[in-house]
Amino acid sequence: MRIALASPPIPTSIADGLDQVRSFTLEAARRGARIVCFPEAYLPGLRGQDFDVPPWSAADEERVTREVCEVARASGIAMIVGIEHVTPAGRQIAALVVDAHGGVLGLQTKNQLDPSEDAPYIPGDTRRVFEVEGLRFGIAICHEGWRYPETVRWAAVRGAHIVFHPQLTGSDRTGPTLATWGDVANPYYEKAMLMRSRENTIWFASVNYGVRFQESATTVINPSGELHVHHPYGEAGVLVVDIDLAAATGQLARRYAPERYREE
Repeated sequence: MRIALASPPIPTSIADGLDQVRSFTLEAARRGARIVCFPEAYLPGLRGQDFDVPPWSAADEERVTREVCEVARASGIAMIVGIEHVTPAGRQIAALVVDAHGGVLGLQTKNQLDPSEDAPYIPGDTRRVFEVEGLRFGIAICHEGWRYPETVRWAAVRGAHIVFHPQLTGSDRTGPTLATWGDVANPYYEKAMLMRSRENTIWFASVNYGVRFQESATTVINPSGELHVHHPYGEAGVLVVDIDLAAATGQLARRYAPERYREE
């Protein structure tokens, strides 16, 4: 299965974000990918960071969803697009999943928020596994994949070949300039990627915004918990890679035995 991870720059508006989604999706499709994943809350942008996020309403969400579906249908590729989901109780960080025919397969919400996100967002409370052309996958969003490994195992024990990980780490204004993937001096994020694959024996695909001062690269980890490939630091672009679904045995995830965790 050929997958793509899109690392676009921070959107300056909803219209600009849609243009970026359209352009990067067409590039992924041109290079033969069957699914493309975008970063966390890319439309309209992740709140609480060092950039402005435009107003966003339920009507905006509906319009953007329709346009994303049209992009998927026109390009013939499935899409995972980070969006803001508007509910009566408040805003949620979510990932919209659309098939290659432009049909909505569903949403995965972010259920474990970072403490800094408690003010602008509310958590979701459900999880699901998706399937596209034989690729079975889960989605863990940013903080979930870094600090809540059970979000990845949840999908792995249900047969996921891969967990996609839309995220944002870093800034377009200031921060460290990383040179070597997984270096001991780097922030811990890339080490966490290795463990999410190794402890479940599945693929792990983490996709960051294309900001100049990334604290982790857009990356694919193989089921042995080893770096498969990563996009260059600080560059916007599309990472396209072939993954072997048969290699995702889920052996370690299947050995998870929750009945052994009963409290005495």
